[in-house]
Amino acid sequence: MPAAQADPARPDPTPDEGRTVLDARDVSRALTRIAHEILERNKGADDLLLLGVHTRGVPLARRIAERIHSVEGHRVGVGSLDVTMYRDDLRSHPTRGPQRTDIPATGIDGKVVVLVDDVLFSGRTVRAALDAVSDLGRPAAVRLAVLVDRGHRELPIRADHVGKNLPSARTERVGVLLEEIDGYDEVRISGVGGPA
Repeated sequence: MPAAQADPARPDPTPDEGRTVLDARDVSRALTRIAHEILERNKGADDLLLLGVHTRGVPLARRIAERIHSVEGHRVGVGSLDVTMYRDDLRSHPTRGPQRTDIPATGIDGKVVVLVDDVLFSGRTVRAALDAVSDLGRPAAVRLAVLVDRGHRELPIRADHVGKNLPSARTERVGVLLEEIDGYDEVRISGVGGPA
């Protein structure tokens, strides 16, 4: 069996960056599975709208939409959602500048909105996203798709579509790296940090 070749775009991790739990192929397979699950649950692509939660949820939503298009031949609406001002933990987390919320011209009323994010942890980001969606309109349903569910919920929130369930300690950090932002795809877990 030939030795695995290093990806030139991906730097070698340092010991404190932890271990890789998903490589680029794993990420791709997980997103393909999520796209198929969304289509099965919705019985097709009609009235679907994917909203990526900034930052890494946005490219993930676009990738899922491309996979849905390749299966159904139907383009689904994709938008982005900034939840910064809806968060209940702004005092304990450094504030970042607001990102752009971008909703397709058709709006969200009557649509099946699938919120897309990279990591589901405490559930507070999703709660903020639900509040943001309620200010934008009245969807027929709201569902949640995440690349990684690491557990440790603080709110009664559950993902409908999960790429990888990754049990972790609260003290561990789960980092999602995406080609559009970081230059390569990978999910790492390390022993330092806290909420990802």
